[in-house]
Amino acid sequence: MTHEIAQFLAQPVVAVVGVSRTRGFGSSALAALRRSGRQAYPVNEGADEIAGERCWRSLRDLPERPTAVMVVVPPARALEVITECAALGIQHVWLQRGAESDAAVELAREHGIALVHGECVVMYARPPGSTGCTGGSASGGRAPR
Repeated sequence: MTHEIAQFLAQPVVAVVGVSRTRGFGSSALAALRRSGRQAYPVNEGADEIAGERCWRSLRDLPERPTAVMVVVPPARALEVITECAALGIQHVWLQRGAESDAAVELAREHGIALVHGECVVMYARPPGSTGCTGGSASGGRAPR
């Protein structure tokens, strides 16, 4: 586990930007973070409620400031989310696979944001006391071939 992953997972309040109205990866990431003991908020710019649960349209709308943000949106939208994180002073961002781009990585670095990319959060976010892997292998979270 990298230092950036450990730092991200040490954050007690996380927002997941890109939680879907359907069963998308954002919903899985939100559930994994919650199972691991974190306060996790769903964010979707087009929804006030998802699956009967309150959802927020932006990071600014949340009832408390997250200390970390999981980004599960297309790369162009990820640039906007990183800009919002920088403006709010959020220092830990995880660009889920599919959200990352060279421009997003560079923007996060320019703002001094501790960034995780190229990894899947579900491989690392485990319930308290768990030592088992949630999937993949010890070789960086990738499944064996």
